[in-house]
Amino acid sequence: MNKVVNNVEEATKGIQDNMTLMVGGFGLCGIPENTIAQIVKMNVTGLTCISNNAGVDDFGLGLLLQKKQVKKMISSYVGENMEFERQMLSGELEVELTPQGTLAEKCRAGGAGIPAFYTPTGYGTEVAEGKEVRVFDGKPHILEHALTADFAIVKAWKGDTEGNLVYKATARNFNPMMAMAGKITIAEVEEIVAAGELDPNEIHTPGIFVQRIFKGEKFEKRIEQRTVRPKVD
Repeated sequence: MNKVVNNVEEATKGIQDNMTLMVGGFGLCGIPENTIAQIVKMNVTGLTCISNNAGVDDFGLGLLLQKKQVKKMISSYVGENMEFERQMLSGELEVELTPQGTLAEKCRAGGAGIPAFYTPTGYGTEVAEGKEVRVFDGKPHILEHALTADFAIVKAWKGDTEGNLVYKATARNFNPMMAMAGKITIAEVEEIVAAGELDPNEIHTPGIFVQRIFKGEKFEKRIEQRTVRPKVD
């Protein structure tokens, strides 16, 4: 089945106000830049975004926050975005902070059809407030519910016409588990090849999880904190 769509406009059809979106990436690494920019143009509002972080002020999910298109963030690390901080402290933005490993497992469980799981992470902290606690092997665990989304938006290095995806290096972060957990998964890729060209042993996301795939027009691939060694003469 050919899942290639012509452009980002076609890929994002159906995204509407008040939907829940999973957005892959870690920091600015492996984020679906083209798709986020298109959602900004669509002016949809009331979004719940599930993402490890909230981008930076002028890039990534930060662009959606600037235009007040997001009503709730379910995230782990949000320290690079001043606008996010301002909206959270002012009460304009609802925030559900989640330990990073727990967030990854909540997405993976959602994609695997597992409704909930127990984890010791967060017990005894605010994370555990209002959650069921059970003891396993003498250690308290809290019940965490899986996450799914109306749309999962991911970025891959290479994909084929059937939606099979390969991520490159560190971009293989939250993208694989989020690709599994969307009712509709949109993949933007740097290169599209014919079905059968990808080595089956190297495929990270099977095409069964992907409904739409398109080739991105450009990728800035920004770095939040650029650190370099002094030049040695």
